[in-house]
Amino acid sequence: MFKPTSPLSGGLLWKIPWRLSSMQKARQRKRLKLVDKVVDTVSMALQNNGGMTAKAVDRWYQEMPREEEMLPKDKYTIFDRKEKRYRKGIHKLPKWTRVSQRLNPPGF
Repeated sequence: MFKPTSPLSGGLLWKIPWRLSSMQKARQRKRLKLVDKVVDTVSMALQNNGGMTAKAVDRWYQEMPREEEMLPKDKYTIFDRKEKRYRKGIHKLPKWTRVSQRLNPPGF
């Protein structure tokens, strides 16, 4: 009488592949480069405006690695303590295109 459908069978109907495609990786690299470019532009504008500096820009340069300096592991995965090997694909994070995930715990 009742035909089982996908939602009734349990589980989500979303299909999220377990790894990023090459185009998703390219777009992620492009986003990281654009953020680096914006920070560089703000820094140059402050320098040209009477040699001013901003604490946030200086902190960004000290703490955040540039896209070229990042390992692929850090570009495309994030730390997650609930995962088996403590890493999961960045595309599994909600709103992963808007959140900066440049820093991960060392050693993971």
